[in-house]
This record gives sequence, C-alpha cells and structure tokens, in this order.
Amino acid sequence: MSTSDPAGDVVVHPDADVLAAATAARLITTLADVQARKGSASVVLTGGGTGIALLEHVRRSPARDAVDWSRLDVFWGDERFVPADDPERNDKQAREALLDHVPVDPARVHAMAASDGEFGDDPDAAAEAYARVLADVADGEHGTGAAVPAFDVLMLGLGGEGHTASIFPDSPAAHEARRSVVAVRNCPKPPPTRVSLTFPALRRADQVWLITAGEAKAEAVGRAHRGAGEVELPVAGARGTSRTLWLLDTAAAADLPWSRHV
Repeated sequence: MSTSDPAGDVVVHPDADVLAAATAARLITTLADVQARKGSASVVLTGGGTGIALLEHVRRSPARDAVDWSRLDVFWGDERFVPADDPERNDKQAREALLDHVPVDPARVHAMAASDGEFGDDPDAAAEAYARVLADVADGEHGTGAAVPAFDVLMLGLGGEGHTASIFPDSPAAHEARRSVVAVRNCPKPPPTRVSLTFPALRRADQVWLITAGEAKAEAVGRAHRGAGEVELPVAGARGTSRTLWLLDTAAAADLPWSRHV
C-alpha cells in the first residue's frame, strides 16, 4: 500500500521482513538507475535491525550486481563512538552484512572514526574529520566548494521518541544549523557518545528514506505526519531535496492520520 502525504510519500509493507526485502530491491534499482544516469552513485547507510537486515537482503539478491559497487560512495548517517571492533558499530555491522561481500572501492567507503582510531577518544575531532571528508567528496564531485555531497539516497531509521541518525529531541544536535557533523554526548540510549550528521547534511540528500518497523515507532511516525516540529521530533526534520519516502510496516503505520481510512 502506498499514499502521498505532505510529510512525504508513504509505502506500507505487511511486516518487517517484507519491509527489509522490498527496501533492498528498491535500493538496488535506485542505485543502478542513478549510475546509468550519472556514472556513479552515493548512499548513506543506517544501522538498526531493519537497516542491517535490508543490507543482508541486498547481499543475497540475485540482482545485486546490477549495481557497479566500484562506482558507489558509501557514507553513514551516524556512528556509535566505540572501538572499531565493537559489534555495536554501524560500520562493522554493515561490512559484515554486505560491504565485505561486494567489490566496493575501499577509498569510497567513508566510515566515521572509532574511539580507538587516529583521533583517540575525542568525538569532536572525529566529527570534524568526517565533516572534512564530506567537504572533500563534495568538492571532488562538483567543484563548488559545497560542504556536503548531494547524496543520492540517504537511509534513516528512527527511535520511538522520534530521534533519527543520532539527533535526539531538544538536544544540541537538534538545534545545530551550521555544522554538517557533530559529536553527540549523553545520548538517552546507549552507547552515550556518538557522531552524527546534522539537519543541514541530511537535507542535502536527493532522496531521504525513513525506514522503520514495529508498534513502538507508530506514535513518532504519526506525530511527524501531523506536523510536529523537528526540535521536539527530529525525524520530522529529515527531508530530501526531491523526495522524502517513508517505508514502514503495518505496525509502524498504525498511528498515521489516514491509517483508519485506507
């Protein structure tokens, strides 16, 4: 089922497994189409159960090689600031689920620094370094001096309280209007320290896909579609320049304003 809404287009799948499989197919098709048009493509990955499950579906798909993995730039919307071998790292999970199994160009896989990496246990330095990576890629692609690339597809999950990436309600990151990447401390869910893209970076994407499943997310989804502000409900501030797409299962869509009438 799909419908249009002022907050973005909505596609609802029967359950979380179908959501992950269908989103994987959508991602393969979209990236292949972008590469056919532009020569290369870029994607921003998300973590979480559904985000990693869809990457596993991509790995297993017989259509996965429709994407030229060597001409794909890979980024992350946020990262847990933990050691590189910590199983909670989005980067580690994505590599195990997909990236280690396809011929990506290592130079085009742009991971955020770990807490035991070159910047040590300094999340501000890690955030500043990732901002420089984004600016360098943007300048290399367009020669415009832009601070952030125009990502082709940016995938995000969301929390039950409405956070997305690692932008939590009424946090300093939710008020950030200038920097593209920030350190996030004292997160209300563990681990407490993270690095995250901000609204100015998220809104540089051509397409933003908001992907979530389960009844625990339904209230946040519904509030976003009823016009909640981005500071109190950060997921409401994630918007693509050409398209915002909500990819949900039935349980996550239960509180949408129109859900009882379709």
